[in-house]
Amino acid sequence: MSLPGDFQEYYHLVQPLYEFKMGVDKKMEPNVIEAELKQLKKRLSELESQQSEDVPPAAWAPPTGHYAYYEAASGFMLGIFGAIVSLVVNVIGSVVAGLDPLQLIRIYLTFPLGEQALKLSEAGGETQTVPDGLILALGCCLYLGTGMLLGVPVFFAVSRISKGKTLAARMAVAISVSLSVWAFNFYAILSWLQPAFFGGNWITSGEYLPWWVAAATHAAFGATIAILSPWGEFSPKRQPANS
Repeated sequence: MSLPGDFQEYYHLVQPLYEFKMGVDKKMEPNVIEAELKQLKKRLSELESQQSEDVPPAAWAPPTGHYAYYEAASGFMLGIFGAIVSLVVNVIGSVVAGLDPLQLIRIYLTFPLGEQALKLSEAGGETQTVPDGLILALGCCLYLGTGMLLGVPVFFAVSRISKGKTLAARMAVAISVSLSVWAFNFYAILSWLQPAFFGGNWITSGEYLPWWVAAATHAAFGATIAILSPWGEFSPKRQPANS
């Protein structure tokens, strides 16, 4: 009489155990017991390996809602482009206002350097043995880094409020959030933080950079992220259906 496949596996596994027990009852030699144990361990390892091969790996399920980590990474990336565009807009705005093209970077550097940052020249000067041009270049890098950080909340808002909507709707959300962040940082934090630590209010006073230039800079930042936001949307790859 033939036995089912599963029962045969069970029988082949149990039979050596039964024979091993009978052998122990008959006082088997130690070398024989050791050989039986090795055989049982080998058989058990084969069954476990076969079982792991038969179980298919769990399929990866893409997130069904918002993918926060992906959105944060997209905000970092798009923030770089937004910072580049806003810096160009600020350079143009500074020229229109009759100021130095890199006036924004100088004012930006007053937070770590104080009033000394306003005296930085484009080239030739030195501040604490470091060429002024190099300091301004580092200031540009810091500006881009700040844009990366600010790109996260702006893209979060665009992704969660106006995803899939028209460009005008995305720009309205992005510019509103950018201007809100600018107003909060400038007038609720920097207006008292910079005087408290550096003895002056060069960023928010409006004496060195008109408020409309700073506002236009942040508006351009938000508009850039709104335009490029489709590039940052999460689109999981879908496997084609088997024919």
